[in-house]
Formats: sequence, structure tokens, C-alpha cells
Amino acid sequence: MLELQTLYFEDLTIGMQETLEKHVSSSDVVGFAEVSGDRNPIHLSEHFAARTPFKTRIAHGLYTASLISAVLGTRLPGPGAIYLSQTLNFKAPVRIDDKVLVTVRVEELLERGNRARLSCVCSVEGTVVLEGEALVKVPSRSEDL
Repeated sequence: MLELQTLYFEDLTIGMQETLEKHVSSSDVVGFAEVSGDRNPIHLSEHFAARTPFKTRIAHGLYTASLISAVLGTRLPGPGAIYLSQTLNFKAPVRIDDKVLVTVRVEELLERGNRARLSCVCSVEGTVVLEGEALVKVPSRSEDL
């Protein structure tokens, strides 16, 4: 679990980045299926998944995307950040027991509205599995949280 770090708009600089590494367990995928309601057997049944192009169970794409949210909400920029938008481009599957490396990087700072544009990349063993861009509203030191 990531330790909370609060960064204000004034603390951010272009190029700042944070990472998270997460081992994807079977219980993570089962839990995400329960919470999301997505019970597609490609995520839950090894027998079903064996007949797919992936040959084994894969994690939900939005489970992987939720790891980006973990970084945004806890580290960069952290508590108080408000998600405004997110693009997601799925490049490859994430399998049970994979270690996903999530990297979030500040690409642009927009003073009007205290917004930050962040690149978001998830990879497994050097292969990009998900990439996108987030736009977040970042608290200012002058605002009360």
C-alpha cells in the first residue's frame, strides 16, 4: 500500500514522477470482479481462459487502470486531487502473478484551474500493457482541503 503524500499545485514540476509496483494475485482479480460486477469468465475461469488467445486468465483492464488511480490519489499529486479525465490505451494483457509497474509523470501544468496533465504507463517486465493520460485538478496551498 502506498503511503500518503500530499502535493499542492505549487509543489509540482514538469518531469516529476511516481511509481507503484503491484503483484496481481488471483484474489485481486476475484475481488475486482465482485466490486465491479464484471464476471467475464476470462478473468475467473482457467478452463474458459485456456480456450482464448491469451491461454490463461487475465486481469480486468480497468483493474490495471485502477492502479493509476492509486498513484494519483495517494502520491502524485495525492489527497485532494480531483480526477477530471483519463484516456486508456490497452496494449497487452495482464496475467495473474504479473508484476505491474505503474509510472505517472507530470507532463504539463495549467495554472488556470490548477490542473496537471499526467502521462500514465503500466508495464510488465518492460512491456507496456496500458498507456494513457490523466487530467487532474490539484489543490493549491491557498485552498482549504
